[in-house]
Amino acid sequence: MSEELPDEVYNDDDALDPKELFEHYRFTADPKQSPVRIDKFLLDRLERVSRSRIQGAIRAGMIRVNGHNTKPNYRIRPGDLVTIALAKPPYENTHVIPEEMPLDIRYEDDDLMIVHKPPGLVVHPGVGVYSGTLVNGLAHYFQQLNLPVKEGNFSDRPGLVHRIDKDTSGLLVIAKTESAMTHLSRQFYDHITERRYLALIWGEPKEDEGTIIGHIGRDPKYPMLRKVFPEGDQGKYAVTHYKVIERLYYVSLVECRLETGRTHQIRIHFKWQGHPLFSDYRYGGDRIMKGTVFSKYRQFVENCFKMMPRQALHARSLGFIHPRTGEKVHFDSELPEDFQAVLDKWRSYVSTRKTIIEQEVDQEDD
Repeated sequence: MSEELPDEVYNDDDALDPKELFEHYRFTADPKQSPVRIDKFLLDRLERVSRSRIQGAIRAGMIRVNGHNTKPNYRIRPGDLVTIALAKPPYENTHVIPEEMPLDIRYEDDDLMIVHKPPGLVVHPGVGVYSGTLVNGLAHYFQQLNLPVKEGNFSDRPGLVHRIDKDTSGLLVIAKTESAMTHLSRQFYDHITERRYLALIWGEPKEDEGTIIGHIGRDPKYPMLRKVFPEGDQGKYAVTHYKVIERLYYVSLVECRLETGRTHQIRIHFKWQGHPLFSDYRYGGDRIMKGTVFSKYRQFVENCFKMMPRQALHARSLGFIHPRTGEKVHFDSELPEDFQAVLDKWRSYVSTRKTIIEQEVDQEDD
């Protein structure tokens, strides 16, 4: 007997639902079940899944018996409950076409690589987008390394463990082997990875540090958007921790750490708090939210929008346990040019504004 398990929390700001990222199954052994190894038991019940993939998933804790981790040589007993979460491609039935493209690789070894994704690059193929994505580039790169790209779950979405949105920049970890894919997927699934974002938001939060808690779900009026349901009667539980890095009068630079991961979580939570992300066209940040009514100021902000016509969000850092060595590794990245340019422009504006205020104060003292 099998049934699909409910959704689980997935640790990604622009995450796909776990149902799209993992295959969830649950099997209950019959009362008259004869003793049989768990890999054999599952091979008879899972289609297009190899024994080695099952064994790797067991070692990574993706397959559990009666709620506990097990071993590949465990023998199934009558009444055992086996739960499974296997990584799967988020775009099934889509043929990945290898395409040569420049990849900004920040680190690489035999098991994984760290790639810096620029803003504007789609991570994986989907409806209406079949080429020019990061996954197309990875497929070509893996071909050059003679890594598998034609069979098994790993090669359906070569190396992709998690994703960030098209207009969000930053770091992604890419698995180069089936074993690395399984181990890294488990870490994201269990929320033990460490990922921090930098965001430029409208206004200034009252506190230097804080936590935003609000259930997130689809907006009934606009299904393509998400919203916060304050009472928690709809949507999914979501928690964002933040720290103010720099206050710039009308905007603030904040660092965000996700405790949960819902689609557009950072963007929605800050909009709910009255601080939408700067230049975020989906959630109202692409218009002047704070500041003066003077035309020079309006022109200044419009120029900033032109410099960065996307949400000001960057996946700055990434930490996880290396699947082979077992050591904690951490990677950081710099802001992309458009984000850095807008931030510098705001800093210059604030510096000029301070000078004007100081001159006015001096004149009053005289």
